[in-house]
Amino acid sequence: MTYRMPAEWTPHERTWMAWPSPNPTFTDAEELAAARAAWASVARAVRRFEPVTMVVAPGDAEGARALLGEDVELVERDLDDAWMRDIGPTFVTDGTALAAVDWVFNGWGAQDWARWEHDSKIARHVADVADVPVLSSPLVNEGGAIHVDGEGTVLLTDTVQLGPGRNPEWTREQVEAEIHAKLGTTKAIWLPHGLTADYGMYGTQGHVDIVAAFARPGTVLVHSQRDPAHPDYERSRMHASILRAATDARGRPLEVIEIPAPTVLKDEEGDWVDYSYINHYLCNGAVILCAFDDPHDELAAEIFRRLFPDREVVPTDARTIFAAGGGIHCITQQQPKV
Repeated sequence: MTYRMPAEWTPHERTWMAWPSPNPTFTDAEELAAARAAWASVARAVRRFEPVTMVVAPGDAEGARALLGEDVELVERDLDDAWMRDIGPTFVTDGTALAAVDWVFNGWGAQDWARWEHDSKIARHVADVADVPVLSSPLVNEGGAIHVDGEGTVLLTDTVQLGPGRNPEWTREQVEAEIHAKLGTTKAIWLPHGLTADYGMYGTQGHVDIVAAFARPGTVLVHSQRDPAHPDYERSRMHASILRAATDARGRPLEVIEIPAPTVLKDEEGDWVDYSYINHYLCNGAVILCAFDDPHDELAAEIFRRLFPDREVVPTDARTIFAAGGGIHCITQQQPKV
């Protein structure tokens, strides 16, 4: 039986998310409250267009309900963190039914601050609630580390799938074989690294979903840092160059559309930011677009309106989410409709 991962722009049955719990990512009550408000804002934005199921830790349902409203479904399971893109399953289909790929999750490369006793089991819990079979993978991988075009092409990053904290004994060929077997892809395009800030505290060590994303078959969006003062200036030029030289699984040269980064370069602590509009989420009829109270927010929104004329573009403040190590795409996971 052959399964494949549908592209994100295909119809969804629902979106899955996970509610922030006290953990090393949210260091105090104020940060946790801000995170919950930010997660709730994304959930409510998505819920306008499709059902949302939020996994909440036991005892957190009442507080979550107060922020989410009555029309977001809650499911209680033990949690460590709140990044459903990474801890949840990757849904695939054989054309008539769904299955859920359960990658090995080890806290983004067994980072010393991370906890994953509960999160490593969330993919199976979600599959159980969704009533779909599980396809177990021995590969350490996360949903934010892959992006597909639905026609056989997948984007990967050297420092993630081949990183020492994840799959130190695997070769590139072995990683590709396992990715293709689980996702139904046939062509992998590798980027050498992610954005600079993604290698700091709470970083994923190079997730691709903040760097590049397919908008449709043959067309890929790439983060473009235009300010030479930022270390991602050279990185984003390299990423765009690699993608322009690549072909997809059907042999087509890629159309590469550069999405300008926000103008802000550093956060309040003086650290480089990886604010990126690439980390958007496509749900039924909408683009939930990261916003940063930045002059480039409307520029990005207009680009996405042209790219997705049949979808409503919904800018949603993502600064609190980025401060914790990810973005809107990182906290959502689509369940395709079959």
